[in-house]
Amino acid sequence: MPAFTSEADGHARPEEFIFDWNELNRKGRLVPQRFTLFDETLRDGLQNPSVEDPSIEDKLRILHLMEDLGIDEADIGLPGSSKRAFDDVLRMCKEVVDCKMNIKIAAAGRTVVGDITPMIEISQRAGIPVEVYAFIGSSPIRQYVEQWDVSLIAKRSAEAIDVAVKAGLPVAYVTEDTTRSRPDVLTTLFRAAIDHGATRICLSDTVGHATPDGVRNLVQFTRSVIAGCGTAATVGIDWHGHNDRGFALENAIWALEFGADRVHATALGIGERVGNAAMELLLMNLRLLGQLGAERDLTKLVEYCETVARAVHWQVPLNYPLVGRDAFRTATGVHAAAIVKALQKGDSWLADRVYSGVPAGMFGRHQEIGIGFMSGASNVAYWLRQRSIEPSEDLVAAILQSAKGTSHILTDEEVMAVVGRVRG
Repeated sequence: MPAFTSEADGHARPEEFIFDWNELNRKGRLVPQRFTLFDETLRDGLQNPSVEDPSIEDKLRILHLMEDLGIDEADIGLPGSSKRAFDDVLRMCKEVVDCKMNIKIAAAGRTVVGDITPMIEISQRAGIPVEVYAFIGSSPIRQYVEQWDVSLIAKRSAEAIDVAVKAGLPVAYVTEDTTRSRPDVLTTLFRAAIDHGATRICLSDTVGHATPDGVRNLVQFTRSVIAGCGTAATVGIDWHGHNDRGFALENAIWALEFGADRVHATALGIGERVGNAAMELLLMNLRLLGQLGAERDLTKLVEYCETVARAVHWQVPLNYPLVGRDAFRTATGVHAAAIVKALQKGDSWLADRVYSGVPAGMFGRHQEIGIGFMSGASNVAYWLRQRSIEPSEDLVAAILQSAKGTSHILTDEEVMAVVGRVRG
């Protein structure tokens, strides 16, 4: 028998039952000790062409859930884009002040003075600093299309940064399409931004071009440029990634390991085109990798995602990790039998892991067992006991017969109809 370790709740923990290949040859922490998470749901998330702009009540609700999850900072809009955007950003800033929230606030704008001044006004009226995320395209393809040269980009960047810094606001300088930009251009722009007072450099994979190799090369290059400015201790590095090649989540984690200290993500990965790194999956994986302490309560992750989905009218796929309806749901006989046997040992920890790489209870969910065409008697007995119905042999056989004759998982109503017939 494997050795068991005793836990505070009195249950045995068969650690040898899970051999973790992920931990072999681990050299230490994967990510910086003091990294921060930056939520773009209420800015980049709302640029998805299929979403609706939430009401201010919904935005406030989402902001509070970010706070509950311990998210460090949120980009809450482009206040220079419209009166409604300005009013919503101001209202959310006042909410942070009134409720004494810990989350820090940022807003986005082009490197245009007209986009910076609304942020200054909001900061002054709300009484909190608003971090300015000032963006401009830097790649050769953008330069060609826009008919910009590097000197013009640097000049516009410096002017916008100067306005924000003079008003006492922190500035993150965002080069759009960084992952397709030339090193010499980035060196010029990063140095100019730092010289004018930017305290963060944001590397943007605007079109989802980067692979993990690209992330490593770009982050390490940026660290060397910052070090050459003599300000390495005071200038942070952000990673903002999109998911066009399906790498957004992976790239966000690699960015932290390679030297970024802040990564951006959105609820459900909603964002421009196919979206961004998904905040809930980032948090989930950082917890499972041991990079987030147990003091951070992640049981509201599902509520956070469902609230955002309702607010923007987004359909969560059934098979979506963690949040989807089927994430912890099985009707397969072998799988269900293993879960039931674990529960019969009186150990929910075991039941939550025997057929799940993600422990549902850690994130506010639970394992679900349904009855369908691939089910066995264990499924039926468990389902009935969960509803305080005695699983007699005749009843279990009748429900299984009904399930085997269908092409879908039985609904609660269908199962109860069989219960009613058998009981007469």
